[in-house]
Amino acid sequence: MSVMMVRKKVTRKWEKLPGKNTFCCDGRVMMARQKGIFYLTLILILATCSLFFAFECRYLAVHLSPAIPVFAAVLFLFSMATLLRTSFSDPGVIPRALPDEAAFIEMEIEAANGNVPQGQRPPPRIKNVQINNQIVKLKYCYTCKIFRPPRASHCSICDNCVERFDHHCPWVGNCVGKRNYRYFYLFILSLSLLTIYIFAFNIVYVALIGFLNTLKESPGTYPFWQLHLFICFFTLWSVVGLTGFHTFLVSLNQTTNEDIKGSWTGKNRVQNPYSHGNLVKNCCEVICGPVQPRYCWLCSHSGQFLENSSCDMSAGSVQTIRAMGTPSLSSRVVLLEVH
Repeated sequence: MSVMMVRKKVTRKWEKLPGKNTFCCDGRVMMARQKGIFYLTLILILATCSLFFAFECRYLAVHLSPAIPVFAAVLFLFSMATLLRTSFSDPGVIPRALPDEAAFIEMEIEAANGNVPQGQRPPPRIKNVQINNQIVKLKYCYTCKIFRPPRASHCSICDNCVERFDHHCPWVGNCVGKRNYRYFYLFILSLSLLTIYIFAFNIVYVALIGFLNTLKESPGTYPFWQLHLFICFFTLWSVVGLTGFHTFLVSLNQTTNEDIKGSWTGKNRVQNPYSHGNLVKNCCEVICGPVQPRYCWLCSHSGQFLENSSCDMSAGSVQTIRAMGTPSLSSRVVLLEVH
């Protein structure tokens, strides 16, 4: 007697994510839907480095040092690795509230606001939390039905709330947030060094071989290294400038979103509660701090968030969440951020 085993299809949480993201590799790779400029980034980097290795490197390795192509290869591989890590990583997308959680939050808001007279606008949906002896406002997201954690924001392109939202970068094809900001910063830093390196040795190559000799001996290579210099020259200013700007933000423990809105400067005159007041400590926290696990996108879909799941969260965070005894997703996410 044969017994037929019917395997039940398991629906992963990333398959039900309502935002505008694309997934592959069983949910391990996450990107925005608009990838055209990301492909342009790959083409520019690959084309520039290919031209350098094909023409200048061969001459410079013989007449100057064989270490020149080796160091260029290290910078190239590191830049590509950090670019792909930034592009394919979950930036820190916060799950939307489940229907029961959304209803519970609505009930809490109505109870707090009381009866609003007809014709009057209800008060804004804001909660106040204290971080480092400073009041920080948590705004309600009408799309995700949650009170966003501190420093989180809703990306209109990906249609998701992202933790410690910095900006949406079309050049990497993804949002830049809490989980992939360090890789984004290392990418633009290494790309700046690579661009300066290639541009400098392009000039050295022309100086050594001579401009007129180049045209006489190998006229076919003239369009290639001319194009090479052109790409490097115009890329240099934008990439180095962007790296300098983000180095400034890292030293202050500030995001691009906060800088644009003037959250800690200008009229508000409010000190940044996340800054340690020390450049080294701020850099260590942003670049070298622990990477937060994903919000269970690889787990099977269920009616509860985090409870009874097997995702790799820290023990302290899970215990804190379970100890709250409330179905409010916003409260759980906020507690994770403040801790």
